[in-house]
Amino acid sequence: MEINELYGIFKASSGIATDSRKILGGELFFALAGENFDGNEYAEKALQAGASYAVVSGQSAVARKCASADCPADLKDRVIPVADTLKTLQELARWHRSMSLVNGKPIPVIGLTGTNGKTTTKELIKAVLSLRYNVSATEGNLNNSIGVPLTLLKIRPESEIAIVEMGASHPGDIRELVSVCLPNFGLITNVGKAHLLGFGSFEGVKKAKGELYDYIQRTADKVFLNMDNSELRAMAAERPDLQTIPYGVKYCGAEILESGEDHPYLRIRLADENIEIDTNLVGSYNADNVMAALAVGAYFGIPHGDAAKAVAGYVPVNNRSQMVRTDTNTLIVDAYNANPTSMEAALVNFAGMHADRKAVFLGNMLELGKDSLAEHRKVIDKVREMKPEIACLVGPEFGNAASPGDSDAGIMFFATSAELSDYLDRHPVHGTTILIKGSRGTKMEQVVPHL
Repeated sequence: MEINELYGIFKASSGIATDSRKILGGELFFALAGENFDGNEYAEKALQAGASYAVVSGQSAVARKCASADCPADLKDRVIPVADTLKTLQELARWHRSMSLVNGKPIPVIGLTGTNGKTTTKELIKAVLSLRYNVSATEGNLNNSIGVPLTLLKIRPESEIAIVEMGASHPGDIRELVSVCLPNFGLITNVGKAHLLGFGSFEGVKKAKGELYDYIQRTADKVFLNMDNSELRAMAAERPDLQTIPYGVKYCGAEILESGEDHPYLRIRLADENIEIDTNLVGSYNADNVMAALAVGAYFGIPHGDAAKAVAGYVPVNNRSQMVRTDTNTLIVDAYNANPTSMEAALVNFAGMHADRKAVFLGNMLELGKDSLAEHRKVIDKVREMKPEIACLVGPEFGNAASPGDSDAGIMFFATSAELSDYLDRHPVHGTTILIKGSRGTKMEQVVPHL
């Protein structure tokens, strides 16, 4: 089937579905396959549940069944065999992106990637742009080879700007994703030590993230560039024809105001305009994310004063830079993910916070490969330097990096977050400001109910 014919089917459908259990009726079902699942096995079930059509692998059992002479017409007519269901999904998304028009031209797309802060930056940009535009943006963390096309296929006829978050854990990931979303603008939040197991090194991270700059350079479009970030400046300089829209806390003459227990959230003053930006974000490291949103907003005609109000109204969710006040403690919950760069930023920020009593509950940083032992040791040394009243480190990577003197320094090690939770039930913590951070797989959010 030609892509324009499939696009007609998509336009007549109620949307895309990839899970047969979530069919509501009228969806175009894509039978995607992974290491632990094969959607082709559920294609018939999806059709029985009300999907209009099912796109399946031409090598699948359901495709062979439909090719047989005795296949029921109702099934044969609604099964669409293709060579590769994921590539077809991506091709359909690219087609839809190109066919989604604003004033007769394809919709502007902002492609966003980076080691840390992608989702927060995306949400802040969305909040700012939504003051003037109908914005379509990545939902949650749908930023991979499946999530990006699903994001694009949710662009609505009334959408005026799209923001597409792109994640990467291996070389070539960003190159693949930009070929699907075809961004007009690029923004890399930062580059740091993450997914080293897949990238091989920090240089590998920069090369992979730089694939966004490479694409924008070829299309002669523009990137939003944090001029305060030396790594990003160097990456841009390596591409001399790259057109940039500069921003940055220092570059813009902004000031990060001091935080404390009375004012725990990030506040920024734009001195030249006498504008103070109040946020619901914890950590000065979020200042770059705020300034990125202001830069994007300004480019699209939204004054800083209006953008500041939009930023002030954004409340983080899903364990990202959240402050949670329980009956007994104040929690800084940043447990969605962790890598050496974000862990260092969180610890430095926490060390500078004013609080009578502090504790750090940190979980493993995953996918660091051969650098894991050294990077976890650096975190332990930083914790020892900080000397919090309570320090609990969770996971085998921290355990492997431990030395005999760590216990003497008051650091406690736990195999899992569940084990730490049990300890907290037996040894309740009160009146303490607590940083909770770790990679998603460590599930550090599980300790929150015990505090």
